[in-house]
Amino acid sequence: MNFGNYLNSFIPHNPPITLAEKLRSGLAGGLAIFVLAQTLHWLPHPEYPLLLLASMAASAVLLYAVPHSPLAQPWNLVGGHFVSALAGWLCVLLIGDAPIAAGIAVGAAIFLMYVLNCLHPPGAATALTLVLGAAQFQQMGWHWVALIVIANAVIMLLLALLINGALPHRHYPMQAAKPAPPKREPIIVAEQQDIAWAVTQMDSALDISIDDLTAVYASAQEHARARLEAKLK
Repeated sequence: MNFGNYLNSFIPHNPPITLAEKLRSGLAGGLAIFVLAQTLHWLPHPEYPLLLLASMAASAVLLYAVPHSPLAQPWNLVGGHFVSALAGWLCVLLIGDAPIAAGIAVGAAIFLMYVLNCLHPPGAATALTLVLGAAQFQQMGWHWVALIVIANAVIMLLLALLINGALPHRHYPMQAAKPAPPKREPIIVAEQQDIAWAVTQMDSALDISIDDLTAVYASAQEHARARLEAKLK
């Protein structure tokens, strides 16, 4: 790799995004976190509080700065946080050493999100949050922890649908693109004139006539056609 190009890769890239769009993204993300916090506060708390997960701030970046990204879609948002929380919770229960639990929780979260096709980077932060707050979350119990994660993710999804739907030039969620039909290449069969031209391009002399070459080519084509038909039977 060219060293100059390598150094240039550290220079900030300026995507062609207008200042108005950047401002809309910031305001939308801030509004979503405010509404999420207020909603969690207003919901009934029979035993423990419905905590606002810090990882939702990272989700807000995806949902409002790059809402068309595959990583920001509904299944990625909800599924990513939930399976990551499961990975973090299991590591809290099974691993006593906090640094080891933290590493395994994040690694397991990434693996599970990949396997379940719900890769959402903030999900790994949810897994880490459960490990770092293990004492508090264990006191709450798994059912309340699951409720916290689901409430955070589902409310964020509803807000993303509402806010992005109200902003111009945004389509959330993005519909999966239909695979393009395979491009059919034309079947090209070389003719005698093509074989004659190819012979003229060779540096060495061939001890065979153009007619003989044409016959050999036709025989090879017929043999290939018969072999293909035999495979299809």
